[in-house]
Amino acid sequence: MGTWWMVAGLGLALGVKHALDADHVVAVTAMVSETKSISRSSLLGVMWGLGHSVALLAVGMVLLAFRVTMPATLAMAFEYGVGLMLVTLGSNVLRTVWAERFHIHAHDHADGLRHLHLHAHHGNATHYHAHRSFAVGLLHGLAGSAALTLLVAASAPTVVEGLLFIAIFCLGSVVGMLAVSSAMAVPFLVTRRLDAVHRSVKLLAGGLSVALGLMIAGELTAVAWR
Repeated sequence: MGTWWMVAGLGLALGVKHALDADHVVAVTAMVSETKSISRSSLLGVMWGLGHSVALLAVGMVLLAFRVTMPATLAMAFEYGVGLMLVTLGSNVLRTVWAERFHIHAHDHADGLRHLHLHAHHGNATHYHAHRSFAVGLLHGLAGSAALTLLVAASAPTVVEGLLFIAIFCLGSVVGMLAVSSAMAVPFLVTRRLDAVHRSVKLLAGGLSVALGLMIAGELTAVAWR
């Protein structure tokens, strides 16, 4: 029994650590940049964790039942998909910032005076809904260090124990991403009334997402051509 609790604790810790992977944090940060509250950001984090969990449990069930491992080419394809997804998320954030244009118009007051006003014009900003965060979590659940967790689970004595280990790992990833998404929302909320600073923070989030996505895709392409 003591050994099992140690294994369970390891699964939980690995799940939390998995949520802190760079590509996960960057992807969720890009989505969180479009939210207007910590509660909304937290929801996106939880939905990411649920999507991640569904993917791991579904694939884990198949691998455990047939006692096989995920083919390396398929795992690489999922990783490549993560890279493209990061580029898409980042590009959407950058496009949103670009749409925030400024315009000046005259406004007549009751006293007969005319004043010029400078306003930020917000175009059709991209709104990230829970289902999109769920889909991102699904893809992440099939790539990266999650594959290693499936290998560990596959060595479990029984299918039930293997799935239980994956479930505990998933719980850790949900908790970890909930904390990450809540924390990442703070800079965007604090700077929301400071247009220039807020746009700069969003540009940084979008740029990091695009850069990391291109790096992942580039590295995988280089490996495939060796």
